[in-house]
Amino acid sequence: MKRQKQKGFSLIELLIVVAIILIIAAIAIPNLLRARIAANESSAASSVRTTNTAQISYQSTYPTSGYAASMAVMGPPAATGCSGVLPTAAAACLIDWVLARSTVAAPKSGYYLVNTAFPAAPNQSYVIGAAASTANQTGVRSFCSTEEGTIRFSAAPAPPVTTTAGCVALTALQ
Repeated sequence: MKRQKQKGFSLIELLIVVAIILIIAAIAIPNLLRARIAANESSAASSVRTTNTAQISYQSTYPTSGYAASMAVMGPPAATGCSGVLPTAAAACLIDWVLARSTVAAPKSGYYLVNTAFPAAPNQSYVIGAAASTANQTGVRSFCSTEEGTIRFSAAPAPPVTTTAGCVALTALQ
């Protein structure tokens, strides 16, 4: 009687393939996480820049108010946007809903923003701070800007900067 040759893979061959896949995954996953953090940080810096532009527009449109007192004031009145709605000082429609409502509980691309206006009737200055919603996971740097328009960053994760002196002390983003 002839013995039939078995078809398929041996257990050793399967273990070698699984080991190779695990080694490749161990190399690739940290790089993917770093790429995601870099993308979140880029989005945060862009959001700060967009908010700076919105603040300038708000101040020139509503000079009796000065700079906007909060992020929500620069956004639309509802999640549906500004279609068919006239902008007002309470809902200026200068930034989108997601950016206007970015908080720790509802971050935009892993970051939340805080706008601090310094009241003087009208508001003469502001600070926009952006911080990672989960430090070292969604981002490792925090960002800020004032009415001067320069975006600055802290190399360590920190809460959003809310003072002009605290922001000006940070490194300017190149």
